[in-house]
Amino acid sequence: MSYRKKLIEVALPLEAINMESAREKSIRHGHPSTLHLWWARRPLAACRAVLWASLVDDPSSWPERFPTEEEQRVERQRLFDILGRIVVERDKKGNEKQVVRGLVSWDDVNDPKSGVLVAAQREIARCLAWGRGEEPPEVVEGVRAYIGAYGPPVYDPFAGGGSIPLEGQRLGLEAHASDLNPVAVLINKALIEIPPRFKGLAPINEVDRAKKSISDWHGAQGLAADVRFYGAWMRDVAFERIGGLYPRVRIPPAPLKKGGDDDVAPLVKGGGEAGGIEATVIAWLWARTVRCSNPGCGCAMPLVRSFQLSTKKGREAWVEPVVDHGMTPPQIRFVVRSGEGDVPGGTVERKGAICVACGTAIPLDYVRKEGRAGRMGAQLMAIVAEGKGGRVYLAPTDEQERIANSAQPHYLFDTLLPEKAIGISPQNYGMQKHTDLFTNRQLVLLETFCSCLKDLHQKMGDCSDDYKNAVATYLAISISKLADYNSSLSIWSPSRDQAKGTFARQVLPMVWDFCEVNPFAMAAGDFSVTISGVSKFLEGSIPVNALDGVVYQMNASDIAGLKKRHLISTDPPYYDNVPYANLSDFFYVWLRASLKEIHGDLFKTVLVPKKDEIIAEIYRHGGKKEAKCFFESRLEKTFTSINKLQDSGYPITIFYAFKQEEESEPESISSTGWETILEALNKANLAIDGTWPLRTERSARMRSLKSNALATSIVLVCRPRPANAPSISRRQLLREMQTKLPPALKTLQQGNIAPVDLAQASIGPGMAIFSQYSAVLETDGTPLNVRTALQIINQHLDQYLTDQDNEFDNPTRFALTWFQQYPFTEGPYGEAETLSKARNLSLQTLVDQNILHAKAGKVRLLTRPEIIQKESPNPSHWHIAQTLIHTLDHHGETGTAERLAQLPQQTDIPRDLAYRLYSLCDKKGWTQEAIAYNSLVISWPEITRLANTYQPAPLQTTLDL
Repeated sequence: MSYRKKLIEVALPLEAINMESAREKSIRHGHPSTLHLWWARRPLAACRAVLWASLVDDPSSWPERFPTEEEQRVERQRLFDILGRIVVERDKKGNEKQVVRGLVSWDDVNDPKSGVLVAAQREIARCLAWGRGEEPPEVVEGVRAYIGAYGPPVYDPFAGGGSIPLEGQRLGLEAHASDLNPVAVLINKALIEIPPRFKGLAPINEVDRAKKSISDWHGAQGLAADVRFYGAWMRDVAFERIGGLYPRVRIPPAPLKKGGDDDVAPLVKGGGEAGGIEATVIAWLWARTVRCSNPGCGCAMPLVRSFQLSTKKGREAWVEPVVDHGMTPPQIRFVVRSGEGDVPGGTVERKGAICVACGTAIPLDYVRKEGRAGRMGAQLMAIVAEGKGGRVYLAPTDEQERIANSAQPHYLFDTLLPEKAIGISPQNYGMQKHTDLFTNRQLVLLETFCSCLKDLHQKMGDCSDDYKNAVATYLAISISKLADYNSSLSIWSPSRDQAKGTFARQVLPMVWDFCEVNPFAMAAGDFSVTISGVSKFLEGSIPVNALDGVVYQMNASDIAGLKKRHLISTDPPYYDNVPYANLSDFFYVWLRASLKEIHGDLFKTVLVPKKDEIIAEIYRHGGKKEAKCFFESRLEKTFTSINKLQDSGYPITIFYAFKQEEESEPESISSTGWETILEALNKANLAIDGTWPLRTERSARMRSLKSNALATSIVLVCRPRPANAPSISRRQLLREMQTKLPPALKTLQQGNIAPVDLAQASIGPGMAIFSQYSAVLETDGTPLNVRTALQIINQHLDQYLTDQDNEFDNPTRFALTWFQQYPFTEGPYGEAETLSKARNLSLQTLVDQNILHAKAGKVRLLTRPEIIQKESPNPSHWHIAQTLIHTLDHHGETGTAERLAQLPQQTDIPRDLAYRLYSLCDKKGWTQEAIAYNSLVISWPEITRLANTYQPAPLQTTLDL
């Protein structure tokens, strides 16, 4: 089949796309991701780049217009500049910084004055017109109309958080989205289906209508204004009904002295007033309790992960448990301490708990049994209030605890958590129902808001039911978001002095000390804050001339019945990494309580459908093997349908990011997650035409630094495999891998892919070789399977990294070999001497070059702090890399750039050595050491950029008189 190659099949400005994708995670106000939480959502920048590059032809597709390679290169660079380019600009303080400009920039694409979106749409229209033998229209309105008339509709059958269809709509295409999960469907409706229906309409509330003329309301601004107005009305009504459950608190005057039992001073700037002052409570912090198993104690022992309240400099605070042994059983009260001091250790961890009253070690099984027996309680541990100069931490009071416990919910539903499920653990501790995840006060709060929503239609008066339902949908979404912060699985963050939502990660874990926020305190978890985020999204949600979106609930494996040809781009589930349906139930029960009369078809089931969800859930399918078979067969069926539904003029693009504990094999390793998706693609007769590693996470995020979590999505670019594709032998495959894979791996390194992601990213080019053939045959004629192909790719990656040793100098090659056996520990002198002679070195030379310490028959590599104490006149690659890592750790990228700039020769050798060392550490399980090498690679582009612009400070001279 002949087709014009698209830009995504040839080249992409990866660094610009990666840089903006990572930055996007910190953009909050007005960003679509703030509409409602969804797990593993792809950045809009990456989705926009992938879609645009799938629509725009590569210059090599038009040899009659760009006949030479040089002309094609120039034209390709022009397209890169439209898509994304890195420039250096000065901030308000005059400091230089790198920023991304172009279509991938969130700032540029939302600024009509930038002209970025218009320029991008002109390229789409141009390619469409040339393909039809026409010239593209000139005027902007004509360009958009042309795309709408002749562009392919974008479709994502695993729509999830809606990033892909939303960006298709932004580019001017008809957007289609489907998902089995009703929460995902509702999010997509709120993103692409509802806003275009009400674009350009003024709000119906008189307060906002009076602010400007009806013709001045653009996009969904009118809808946003009504969501804000009626959201404020709901909050006021809710506060009238239940405000008494959220009392203010009195801050006592500051004591005259510090230390001892009297040191309970709240952190109030300027101290307190006589008799104290009244303040709004931000949050109540609770500790779960179980009865101590020691018969001689029996106290209600607190289960606390951390007693720390604040770690902010100069405002440190913590809780100290005080035991009253004069009572039977002993009673425990909590005192708030401030300033620097010895913070008590937590009382519970993975293995069990410790009773603070008697010191008895309590196994976690006992805690679980007490919870399942209904004997787990909660005790108020501290109160957070808003003081004059910031957060104030106060000891609990009986009155505050009494009011909290006085709440009486009516329970709108009685749904059960799964008995067993991946990533969900509260049920192990007696929390069997979804309502068990909330305190009684939180249940009353959420029930009250749901009740207020039922009165909305009457409050809104004579406007159409369709519009009332639209406003109600966004307010119900806001109630659902409110549940994220208002559950007993929310925690307090001492470093940020604020609450963190239930879903800080893609799991629903057991939480011991939890945070109950005040939803009327204008802080995190307040309904006003939630409504503000939703309305800000709506204000900028509709791209100019956006076509209507179409969203429907459908299982991805059942899409074969669709008739229209689409441009399909999707982000399928990552094997067993995210249990979407089970997690979604947390929100679904509240959305259903609010919207089942408005979106009856969407909320007809009691809980989210799970039977047909395409994930490898072992508890649902009866075991690991059965779950794998289910996932692979459903994915194969989906990809087969995608192959038939795809518009043949465009490639299929699939985002995939998966990293798990790998399964050991006799000769090598393979990843089940990757194996299943690639096997499904292969069986669906799809060949991988290109692969791109898109770094979608901020490099400094704590999870990636501490756990080496995957930060890169691999975008697989696929085309149908020709019916006449040849078969080859295993020997031929190995020969082709040996020829083609090393250059592809070198390209990945030059693209600065993080070492933590290199093994995953290398799968792409390796499978591109494997998947182009109808079969790869073993010597006995049986087809070689995907698992074996993955193992071959891993072997070639290991060989490629090992072969890079030849680029390093002899001292470095000695250090690499020694490091594998004795990282920074002592080893035998004789063994080191034998190894050094093999490298044509003496041990004294290695000592002189500041690599080795040798004494008393023992040898060890110098640590980084030891290396930097002594300069080397002719530093080895090992010395340079370790010095740069130490400098990066202590002086950041600027200091490291200065150090690099002072070297006689600047090359990428330190980065390549970091790749090699990361691989060694990863295989040995040396996580902390691996992080150091991963960090150097991630920072390398900025370090080298700063090094190239570095100018040493002029030396101060004296004037001879």
